[in-house]
Amino acid sequence: MDVGRGNGHRLGRRFAWLWGAYGTSALGTWLAFGAFPLIAIRVLHAGPTEVAALSSAGTAVGAAVAVPLGPWVEFRRKRPVLIAMDLARFAALLTVPLAFALGALTFVQLLAVSVVVAAADITFRSASGAYLKALVPSEDLLVANARFESTAWTTTIVGPPLGGAMIGLLGPVATVVADALSYLLSALGIRASGAGEDAAEPVPERREGAGARLGDLLDGWRYILADTELRPLFFNSALFNGLVLGAEPLLAVLLLGRLGFAPWQYGLAFAAPSIGGLIGARMARPLVTRFGQRRVLVAFGALRALWPVGLAFIGPGTGGLLLVIGVELGLIFCCGVYNPVSVTYRLERTATDRVARTLNAWSVTTKASTAALTAVWGVLGAVLGLRPALGLAGVLLLATPLLLPRRAAAPAAAPEPAPAR
Repeated sequence: MDVGRGNGHRLGRRFAWLWGAYGTSALGTWLAFGAFPLIAIRVLHAGPTEVAALSSAGTAVGAAVAVPLGPWVEFRRKRPVLIAMDLARFAALLTVPLAFALGALTFVQLLAVSVVVAAADITFRSASGAYLKALVPSEDLLVANARFESTAWTTTIVGPPLGGAMIGLLGPVATVVADALSYLLSALGIRASGAGEDAAEPVPERREGAGARLGDLLDGWRYILADTELRPLFFNSALFNGLVLGAEPLLAVLLLGRLGFAPWQYGLAFAAPSIGGLIGARMARPLVTRFGQRRVLVAFGALRALWPVGLAFIGPGTGGLLLVIGVELGLIFCCGVYNPVSVTYRLERTATDRVARTLNAWSVTTKASTAALTAVWGVLGAVLGLRPALGLAGVLLLATPLLLPRRAAAPAAAPEPAPAR
């Protein structure tokens, strides 16, 4: 079977391997969803403060570590970088079950592994975007990104239930092993995508001098802020993701604590609506073909902001569960359409010799804003209460469509490909 073919489009063997590798690692990530907090609580007897730090501090420090990796990725061939980041995540995660087996696992180790995984994840994303742009013809970028989006939501549906079953049978450490192995398989898949073909990928030449290399650290942000189309999308992405993800811990406390939902109900409330993301991703290309890229981008960027305010009105029982599922279904469906269109638009607007730095800056900022807003909403939840804090996040999200680009801008200049080193 040609897994690089679908919906009448053949994207080639190399894309098929990249797609398969992405699906494998995404499934591993969702199998291990929530494993680190569970290990911290059940094995290391960590308190709420430590568990919160494991999530927010690990992400924030990982984002800071990833900042200099953007320029480093830009001036190297991307396939070896992808393999290296997969192997780094594999090695870091594998230390957890090894330390657990030896009775030497500590909270500091969990935090360090979280930092390594977060930094490698950001670097992998920046390299994979640049690799995809070189790998796939520009007219097929939306098809490729829609397939990644479909795969992401499919693994979201399948992974958590399987991971929950594994945790119930074998404990949370077993899912960390599965996650580590998924990165190893991903690395092998990317390696199989075509050794010896990397020479076809143009690599930008680095400017000489230490000062130029230091300036590379900020090039991604400079490029985004100078572009009249990327700039509003950048701020929209940072604010939207930060508010949605920052309020999630409060929603978990409300559902599992105050409203008394069972863990399986909580899992169902987020797994079932992921079907909407799968449907949305499948609809992205037909919608763009019919209505145009910009209209779909702005329309679904606005529609996705309408749903989260409903989370402030969740009640107990079946009605409350159905409300959560309905809100999440609408939100995830809109995101399923918006995400591949937005990612494709961003790649098209970014010059070939700036893709890795731009995506790195984008991911670092999104991760940092999410960590910051998670901390802020934790305080607001304690001061205002859970429902008012969730409502405030929803109201602020209603303003995020104002940051979407309104007027068509001139196409970004595409520089001549730099000679390979």
